[in-house]
Amino acid sequence: MKVAHFSFTLSILALATIASAYDPSPLQDFCVATNDPNNALFVNGKFCKDPKLATAEDFFTSGLNIPGNTNNKVGSNVTTVNVDKIPGLNTLGISLVRIDYAPYGLNPPHTHPRGTEILVVVEGTLYVGFVTSNQQDGSNKLFTKVLNKGDVFVFPIGLIHFQFNTGHTPAVAFAGLSSQNAGVITIANAVFGSTPPINADVLTKAFQVDKNLINYLQKQFWTDNN
Repeated sequence: MKVAHFSFTLSILALATIASAYDPSPLQDFCVATNDPNNALFVNGKFCKDPKLATAEDFFTSGLNIPGNTNNKVGSNVTTVNVDKIPGLNTLGISLVRIDYAPYGLNPPHTHPRGTEILVVVEGTLYVGFVTSNQQDGSNKLFTKVLNKGDVFVFPIGLIHFQFNTGHTPAVAFAGLSSQNAGVITIANAVFGSTPPINADVLTKAFQVDKNLINYLQKQFWTDNN
């Protein structure tokens, strides 16, 4: 009986060990393995400086008091503070952005493949929202809210979301992201502005529209507001 109990305990411990083991979250789009150290140019994240050589400057940046240039087609600008701006963020799993919106400016539908976003409005009024992944019934639910100064909203990791300035004055928001490099995929840019372009027949079938419309969209200049 004791042997059986001991074996059962070992099995539980083994399962717990397997359950607690996991791959580290990716910090870039992909990280292709190589057995040749001479071709090993990247790690999942950044190489670490000797802690003895670290300084206060490794944990500092400035300039978020300066409005971003919103003079573009979508009328918004995202200023990102990630590990590329503050080296000390490496491995800490957090970053920050400032988002400026011209009157009726839009931060267009996009996703962050590696991070959840929590946004606070510091000036103006924003109409914000996100869309769920495909549900069992085939639907995608839209969650929206009108935010005013001081309001906070969360966009779950990987889900398509947006912010639109509904006012006739500029708006400003700050957002924290749960990754040192959350990444961004702007939906229209990725679908219609990729290099090389996606085969027009694929997009015609996917969107169920005339091929001429797809050709027109692929010829547009898609604005990057980051």
